[in-house]
Amino acid sequence: MPDPVNKYLSWFALKKIPGIGNYLYKTLLDTFSSPENVFLASEQELKKIDKIRKTTISAIKNNGKYFDMARAELKIINKHGFKIATINDPEYPALLKEIDDPPPYLNYTGVLDNTRPCLAIVGSRNATSYGLSTSRKLGYNLAKTGFQIVSGMARGIDTAAHRGAIEAKGRTYAVLGSGLNYIYPRENSGLYNKIKENGAVISEFDINQFPDPRNFPIRNRIIAGMSTGTCVVEAALRSGSLITARLSGEYGREVYAVPGSIASSKSHGAHHLLKQGAKLVENHNDIIEELNQFVHRADDNKTEKRDSRNIKQDQGFNNLNKIDTAILNILDPYPVHIDALAEKTGFDTKVLLPALLNLELNGKIKQSNGKYFSKIEE
Repeated sequence: MPDPVNKYLSWFALKKIPGIGNYLYKTLLDTFSSPENVFLASEQELKKIDKIRKTTISAIKNNGKYFDMARAELKIINKHGFKIATINDPEYPALLKEIDDPPPYLNYTGVLDNTRPCLAIVGSRNATSYGLSTSRKLGYNLAKTGFQIVSGMARGIDTAAHRGAIEAKGRTYAVLGSGLNYIYPRENSGLYNKIKENGAVISEFDINQFPDPRNFPIRNRIIAGMSTGTCVVEAALRSGSLITARLSGEYGREVYAVPGSIASSKSHGAHHLLKQGAKLVENHNDIIEELNQFVHRADDNKTEKRDSRNIKQDQGFNNLNKIDTAILNILDPYPVHIDALAEKTGFDTKVLLPALLNLELNGKIKQSNGKYFSKIEE
């Protein structure tokens, strides 16, 4: 087995050269076929490359320190057991190759799979319980259908989407705005490990790169680029999620948005996308209708059995008592305070609390901080 330090040395060294971004790197690869050939090219050959600077050519020809930097980084990658996929490798995400400025290589941990389609789910870090529930369900149901769920492992919507896919025993990819050696946010270290066991954690940044705010719009193009479409669950008008959606549209991919409350600023971004022509999503079937050609039909029988099982479970709630029925008739996906429930149902809070606990344990409602309750829509 070839030494990864030597195998990828030229790839990493070329990216270290000042003035070589992803677009120019792709141009150089298209012209010279490999990073090794770029370093072997003459100055005259390099001068023919559009928009290449003299200082960049000089750095390519006097490259010693860049190879030293690349060698040091590759040793760290090798030490931690991380993997590398160059744009010429079969495991590199197929759709990502089609964008104008794909990363020349990706660092990752886990397994990359090009046999199944990817779908991005993104949204607000400070999501509502409605947004979190919706994101988790979309991740779950789309993963069950065969989609690999792509997101950014951020707090809120991203985390919920990843967890939904994992709960479905499906596959999910986290694209980081930092290096693989820097888990962000820290509380998602457990999720990081679960994702790499059920998909992959991916980064184009140096292995020890800090999660600088400038990195996140850059990584969003990978989320959009490797996916057949992007679904925005909750987002403000100015947010990274809208950048991902815009890029998805520019790449010729589908754009979806989940509607929310007109009173919530967290839904303004999704509503803006809907006004711009994004597909409205109420459940995962709205996405499948557009991407029907990617659905794994082998899962249909499993889905049918699962749906039948859910129906039987639901029928068990037909015998709800008077208090439970009153609660469920009032609650919707938007949280309601227990005092408001008491006023609307006419039942004292001491009577409501055990009923609410029972409904929560049975997966019918969800409690948020401050004694707020919301209905879980199936």
